Amino acid sequence: MRSKADPQLYTFAGFGGERFPNLMLRGAGNLDNWKRAVYEQKHEGYLALKKALKMEPVAVTNEVKASQLRGRGGAGFLTGLKWSFMPKDTDQKSHVRYLVCNGDEGEPGTFKDRAILEYNPHQLIEGMIIGAWAMQCKVGFIYLRGEFLWLLEKLEAALQEARDAGYLGQNILGTGWDFDIQTYRGAGAYICGEETALLNSLEGRRGEPRSKPPFPAQVGAFGQPTTVNNVETLAAVPVILQMGGAEYAKIGSPGNTGTRIFCISGHVKRPGLYELPLGTPLDFLLNDLAGGSSTGKAIKAVIPGGASAPMFDAKDFDCPLDFDTPKARGSMAGSGGVIVMDEDVCIVAAVLRLTRFFAHESCGQCTPCREGCNWMLQVLQRIEHGQGRMEDLDLLASLTPRIALRTLCALGDAACGPVDSSLQKFRHEFEHHIVHKTCYAQGHQLLAATAIH
Repeated sequence: MRSKADPQLYTFAGFGGERFPNLMLRGAGNLDNWKRAVYEQKHEGYLALKKALKMEPVAVTNEVKASQLRGRGGAGFLTGLKWSFMPKDTDQKSHVRYLVCNGDEGEPGTFKDRAILEYNPHQLIEGMIIGAWAMQCKVGFIYLRGEFLWLLEKLEAALQEARDAGYLGQNILGTGWDFDIQTYRGAGAYICGEETALLNSLEGRRGEPRSKPPFPAQVGAFGQPTTVNNVETLAAVPVILQMGGAEYAKIGSPGNTGTRIFCISGHVKRPGLYELPLGTPLDFLLNDLAGGSSTGKAIKAVIPGGASAPMFDAKDFDCPLDFDTPKARGSMAGSGGVIVMDEDVCIVAAVLRLTRFFAHESCGQCTPCREGCNWMLQVLQRIEHGQGRMEDLDLLASLTPRIALRTLCALGDAACGPVDSSLQKFRHEFEHHIVHKTCYAQGHQLLAATAIH
């Protein structure tokens, strides 16, 4: 059981005033919701699986394609299309196909997958079984973040409940098809959220990204065809099979369908989880749902998609929260983690903290990331500690293009996002640090206090 310090689960939606049913967070907050009996009785659990097993595997994939479901892990790639990359002519006698669930939720500011794992594990399990049937996989893995130790016992219990009911194991529901799921606990490495680093870790090797091609669908776990999907992505699959792909595609906006769980933290009155149709405006989430600033101070900056997403300033607070619009505005949807900072936050200190995280979590395999993240860290530390020079700002700006798009995975790009966006939108705060040897927020507070007196 979790402590009372857990974020509140706010599971209402609708920026037009309407109420919207939860699809991912059904029953969240109910401590018995994880049990199979509750899932079956209250949420029509495993009916979608029974429907899927009466369909041809390719028809299940086509239903997911019709839904236009995009991966909720951050990339936003079409799930049905990804499933279709699995080889069609694999000799099942000499090859095993794997389905891997990425539960290594390590992005700072993101805490949605753990809620599904804690309150709706059977929805995830059902989604994995349906996906495995569509791709004719024999073995599934749930790769769990190392710090999620408290979830492991509950997840194992849910898996056993599914086996006891005939949903997992041999001859599932009399179909003659075998599939089972194993859990694997990582060691707390952020890099293992990248799918090929995750596969290396799953094999017992160092968690480092692989060069591609070959892609996992051809050569994945243990050298076999493998699909890796995020927790929230797989948990959406039973809903799609229940309502039909075309109906699911009506939720949200064209090309950005369905609901998504947004994690909002920082300076808001009601931080927590909100399940919303894709395309919901950021300012509706900030003000109408999360209650606006918790400090009474103006909100200065928002990171809209987890720590790796470039920052927004006030002019972009009207941005629809989908996969495409934030990208067009210079940021990204990322992991759905919305981090809110009021006007008293020191942007330099915030960027320094993020950069320290990325420098620490770099696996070190790629020189631009390994060396570049540490260079950015050193320069930011110098500025934050009152030893910066104006030329340091140009140095930082020159470092990021030498890191981004020059690494095997996106960690280098992620580390550059906060630095680039803060230099573009809050350069005056960096300059204030350099000129006055103190942070802009402190200077702002001092001026405000002087004005009051």
